[in-house]
Amino acid sequence: MNIAVVGATGMVGQVMLKVLEERNFPVDELYPVASERSVGKKVNFRGKEYEVIGLETAVSKKPDLAIFSAGGETSLEWAPKFAEAGTTVVDNSSAWRMDATKKLVIPEINARELTKEDKIIANPNCSTIQLLMALKPLHDKYKIKRVVVSTYQSITGTGVKAVQQLENEYAGEKGEMAYPYPIHKNALPHCDVFEENGYTKEEMKLTKETKKILGDDSVNVSATAIRIPVVGGHSEAVNVEFESDFDENEVRKVLSDFPGVTVQDNPDTNTYPMPIYAEGKDDVFVGRIRRDYSQPNTLNMWVVADNLRKGAATNAVQIAEYLLENKLI
Repeated sequence: MNIAVVGATGMVGQVMLKVLEERNFPVDELYPVASERSVGKKVNFRGKEYEVIGLETAVSKKPDLAIFSAGGETSLEWAPKFAEAGTTVVDNSSAWRMDATKKLVIPEINARELTKEDKIIANPNCSTIQLLMALKPLHDKYKIKRVVVSTYQSITGTGVKAVQQLENEYAGEKGEMAYPYPIHKNALPHCDVFEENGYTKEEMKLTKETKKILGDDSVNVSATAIRIPVVGGHSEAVNVEFESDFDENEVRKVLSDFPGVTVQDNPDTNTYPMPIYAEGKDDVFVGRIRRDYSQPNTLNMWVVADNLRKGAATNAVQIAEYLLENKLI
């Protein structure tokens, strides 16, 4: 297996390399790829240094697999070039997610839809991945009608520039701003750009991607996305209305039985998910499970995950693992 990691010097790219190493993914030859300004830099993988190469060089090497985390414009231009060279691309940007000809995959939910013909596969948005990991088993059991979700998102979702902004503000220093306002001691109800309907692009991703991944346009999602000064992961307050009633203990069991989900839910011991504990882990953590008494058949829960891992790198590597195990690459 010859593998290209596109965006290898970025925040997610670095985690991709770490996850590939941790999960012992078979790599015969690694091609770390980045923009021209990063060519020649070194990255470490399995105790060995590799020199970063450019995109054209990477395509010419015809790797078996390319995992992209280099932004939408790069993916739109270069993913088809890799695919034409016979490479299977797993793309972490938003470029291909809503393309009707491309699969949008969370392995635990819909990897079985993948075939050898899928040369460009989209990795969902980080907020969508953790939301759907909690919703899918409940949808199968009780049939979801409507979801209202508020996200409390880590600055790592914006990238290294945002982390630097927070560190500067924390230290009382001036520096480059990733956001239009300070993020230290603040909460910004503004993730991504605003659209004509008043929602942000991030909020609409949650709506559109949920429908596509579940394969069910009847599931309605209304989202508010908020950026908070946290680095460990994204949190989501989720309100779900079902078609049928549920038992809260059964909900806990259904979630616990779903691969990749860990239930942390005991108010007596102050046990609930938090980004400080999710950081560096691959599971999606669910807690604060309780009935919404304001209307029938409705549940509240709190969902937390490391957005750089299951929300990005780990999900992409799991897609690659599925492709390999099923001889699709």
